[in-house]
Amino acid sequence: MSTPAGTIPPDTRLTPPRRRPVTTATATITVAVVIAHVLAWNGTEFSPAALVQGWRGMADFAGQSLPPDLSWDGVLLPGLRAALVTLGIGLLGTTFSVPFALVLALLAARTTAPGRWAYQAARSLLSFLRAVPDVVFALVFVTAVGLGPFAGVLALIFHNTGVMGKLWAEAMEETDLGPRDALRVGGASGVQAAAHAVLPAVIPQFVGLLLYRFDVNVRSSLVLGLVGAGGIGFLVNQSIKLFRFDEMVTHLAIVMVLVVAVDQLSAYVRRRIGGR
Repeated sequence: MSTPAGTIPPDTRLTPPRRRPVTTATATITVAVVIAHVLAWNGTEFSPAALVQGWRGMADFAGQSLPPDLSWDGVLLPGLRAALVTLGIGLLGTTFSVPFALVLALLAARTTAPGRWAYQAARSLLSFLRAVPDVVFALVFVTAVGLGPFAGVLALIFHNTGVMGKLWAEAMEETDLGPRDALRVGGASGVQAAAHAVLPAVIPQFVGLLLYRFDVNVRSSLVLGLVGAGGIGFLVNQSIKLFRFDEMVTHLAIVMVLVVAVDQLSAYVRRRIGGR
């Protein structure tokens, strides 16, 4: 039996997909997420009404902050010098963490770890270094070496070692194991296999992750300055304590320019490495 032109035979018509029934696990997870958000809302005293009611305080703050103080000798020149110090903290904190992060990454990657004991020990140490915030490290080193940027550099070295070691170890675990196994079968040691098979395959990822962490560390250096680790963060904190919000806005503008410049530079280098 023929069907009229432009119509679909009854036996070939598409049927709408059936809705999947809500499972017990899905319902349980949904309820748990809702409860967690309710508890977080109450625990953090989240109140949009309080924010709306505080508009007078925000308006007063904006009135004291604008226009920013652009005096060269009193604000801009010290701010630019402190920004260079902040950049130096981020640079040294990133660079000096590389050898420690590399050694721990080799021990914490299943593809290069000499044994399970070394793998577990390296993973535990990396977890500890990541778990302790860089601000806490800065407070510890401020008590040890005094106020100043040196404490900030030490704080970033310790914290960045944990972060970079974890990222690099995961990158090495995702590499093709064929070249490594071929070298091991040929009699190469674990160090030789790692140096000639694993590391060459992940160098582009290593450099990309390192540049990303440099970008993050420059921004972290600002926060470290708030706890006495030097740099432009110290000037921001000093301006707040003196209620010189016009100076604070100028320092924050310098920080914004610095962060954007570092971000653009990192992106350019990553594009060059990736061949784009």
